[in-house]
Amino acid sequence: MRRGLVLLAALLWLGAASPPPGVDLDRVLQADPAPRLSDYRLFLDGTAGRPNAGLVPYVLATPLFTDHSEKSRLVFTPPGRKIGYTSTGVLDFPVGAVLVKTFAYPADLRRPDREVRKVETRLLIHKASGWTAQTYVWNTEGTEAMLKRAGARLPVRFTDHKGVQVDLDYAVPNQNQCKTCHQLEGAVTPIGPKARNLNREVALTGGGQANQLEHWHQAGLLEGAPPPTARPRLAAWDDASQPVEARARAYLDVNCGHCHNPSGSASNSGLFLTAEETRPAALGIGKPPVAAGRGAGDLLVGVDPGHPDHSILAYRMASTEPGVMMPELGRTLRHEEGLDLVRAWIRALPPQAQAGL
Repeated sequence: MRRGLVLLAALLWLGAASPPPGVDLDRVLQADPAPRLSDYRLFLDGTAGRPNAGLVPYVLATPLFTDHSEKSRLVFTPPGRKIGYTSTGVLDFPVGAVLVKTFAYPADLRRPDREVRKVETRLLIHKASGWTAQTYVWNTEGTEAMLKRAGARLPVRFTDHKGVQVDLDYAVPNQNQCKTCHQLEGAVTPIGPKARNLNREVALTGGGQANQLEHWHQAGLLEGAPPPTARPRLAAWDDASQPVEARARAYLDVNCGHCHNPSGSASNSGLFLTAEETRPAALGIGKPPVAAGRGAGDLLVGVDPGHPDHSILAYRMASTEPGVMMPELGRTLRHEEGLDLVRAWIRALPPQAQAGL
């Protein structure tokens, strides 16, 4: 009897000592998306609070505005694979990589760590055929997220940074909407994880700070990166110590540039708002719109130097009317701080900016 109990105890100990299973790479690479977020084993718990082995958090210098939602970002790379460095565009993620972004709302934005409700988790998965975009909506208990191909509308209530209660009809994008924003030369591609937007200081899990790209390089996650001084850097849009122009251009790059570039879904507009763009007309400076109408608001040019009230760019950013507002997807509220920044940039542009920056 005693021998049997000892054997049972030993078996239980061995089972308890076994490491948890890693990310299900086979499921990640299957053609059809999993019906549940948990099917991928990206997390060690059902509430997505503990990332599995191989997932690394990352932060952006300037993130996309999505109706004041709080976002947490993770990247998974298969064992033995590395991310390739590129100075322009999105980093070269290997097949099997997964970008995980969870959108959540604290009850009070002034207390971001309390009473947090997860609303959706979006995955970008790099399969052999290219990137795919999938959206998972969390249940009320925050214990599971289910695939939503057709998108969803979710009632959200929170208190904003000024202490004002906000009731929001939060829009979870459908698959076609995902493709609209994540389209580059007709193929789905990530938006945020570019060298310039990852090149910033971050807090390390074990304490202290480090440059994010350098930390990835030292950890063996990133290969091919040049010395830190040779890496491009995007300004943080909300860092008042940095120049207004750099901050406004960073904001436009992240919030508008994924569509407004020569290979994006708004390429026919001739308005290109990426950080690399330097041509005044391409930035909208003194440029009439391709198609006038409600979106132009009877204004004549995209950016009128010195006059934000006469600039279509600011007019459309200020609107929440479908068919007028820009960006047209990803928000229902006006981002007052972002609008103020872009208006300040336009106001500071000298009249000669139309001839050259």
